[in-house]
Amino acid sequence: MDSIMRGRRLLFVGSAILFFVVGLAFATLFADIPAPSAQTAGTKPASPESFSGLVKEARDSVVNISTVKIIKREQMFESPFGRNDPFNDMFERFFGDRIPRESRQTSLGSGFIIDKNGFILTNNHVVEQTDEIKVMLSNGTEYDAEIVGRDPKTDLALIRIEAEEDLKPLPLGDSEELEVGDWVLAIGNPFGLDHTLTVGVVSAKGRTSVGITDYEDFIQTDAAINPGNSGGPLINLKGEAIGINSAIFSQSGGYMGIGFAIPINMAKDLLPQLKKGKVIRGWLGVMIQGITPGLKESFGLKEEIGALVSEVTPGGPAEEAGIKEGDVIVSFDGREIQEMSDLPMIVASTPVGKIVTVEVIREGKKKRFEVKIDELEEEIEEGETPGEEKRDLGMTVDEITPSVARQLDLSDERGVVVVRVESNSPAEKAGIARGDVIREINREPVNDVGTYMEKIRQHTKGDVILFRIKKRGGPTLFVPLKVEE
Repeated sequence: MDSIMRGRRLLFVGSAILFFVVGLAFATLFADIPAPSAQTAGTKPASPESFSGLVKEARDSVVNISTVKIIKREQMFESPFGRNDPFNDMFERFFGDRIPRESRQTSLGSGFIIDKNGFILTNNHVVEQTDEIKVMLSNGTEYDAEIVGRDPKTDLALIRIEAEEDLKPLPLGDSEELEVGDWVLAIGNPFGLDHTLTVGVVSAKGRTSVGITDYEDFIQTDAAINPGNSGGPLINLKGEAIGINSAIFSQSGGYMGIGFAIPINMAKDLLPQLKKGKVIRGWLGVMIQGITPGLKESFGLKEEIGALVSEVTPGGPAEEAGIKEGDVIVSFDGREIQEMSDLPMIVASTPVGKIVTVEVIREGKKKRFEVKIDELEEEIEEGETPGEEKRDLGMTVDEITPSVARQLDLSDERGVVVVRVESNSPAEKAGIARGDVIREINREPVNDVGTYMEKIRQHTKGDVILFRIKKRGGPTLFVPLKVEE
């Protein structure tokens, strides 16, 4: 019995020694294998316990931008019977001094310093159509700023201040290195609350169908962006600006979890031209559309890639090179065109005069064309032709259908309704607003858009048009509106 127990003890000790040796061997074998982590070491910075260090480094580069637009009211009082009515003098004498002839409309935005010479990057919509621009630094010092260059097609603007102190530029990163899921920080002045920080991640890249600008390649983020954040930087964990906060998707006017930023690489490409005051873009001379499953089958394509040429501009670069309607552009200057939205951006950034190779698929066969890129001319506003006087007064009207009446809470359906008023236009200066209903023009009824346009076209620059307008939720008034010189 003792010998059996002694044998079992020896077996147990031997097994323990065997397990120890095997365990030691495995420990030695896997000693150099790193522990798993959320991000691969060396490729992405680890998430910090706090973002305070990044904020301290970046805050002195972020500025508050306030703008003022002066709205002049040229003619406050006029009788419904015309400018020669003697009662006009009475109205002017008794009431003319009580209502100011001009008002100041203010707005707020953000921006960030990009070099020590005082250049500041922001959004075009922050500074366009303004009479005064003030920039406040993080220390409270305020400077007058001037616009150096604007580009409405990308919503970018470059302004400059003459500072008496050393400025701290924000380093510009590489937005191409961004990946969905990366941490980002937004710093700006939402609702006038200066230097507010919000944190989130990149939720998507390459958003091109947002409908905000002509050339879109937005970074989408869930870092909160609210009114006043526009123009501020989107920062990565290295403390670099990798985007310019531009817009939000919202049904309420406030943050709803989706914000959009312009990639910093787009801004870097345009900076040399912005500093010269004008952005010049390349022009191919085609109208294009995306490839749908139905078009793929109709044109005998193997894949749903490329940009289908739906129209070729007569005399344009594409026509002169031999490109035709029905061609599918799959490559431009050595760059593949995966989607229709890829082509406009690439063409626009191509230097004017450069000869590029354009590959198309025509009737199932690939063809190559050498195209000399021309300059994209500034577009003429819709409805306006060269030399023609524009008389739309800066507002858009529509028929009052039952659905429009419900949407705008209109009590009846007589007249035409104002659905849009342009900023700083004659209509806005006269106090006309969206939702107002135009009942009469020059004492004659207006019941449809056709009648409205016919009566407007009868006037030229300098004329005064008398509107009878039912204000939205208010009284019915006569409003004289002067066609601007």
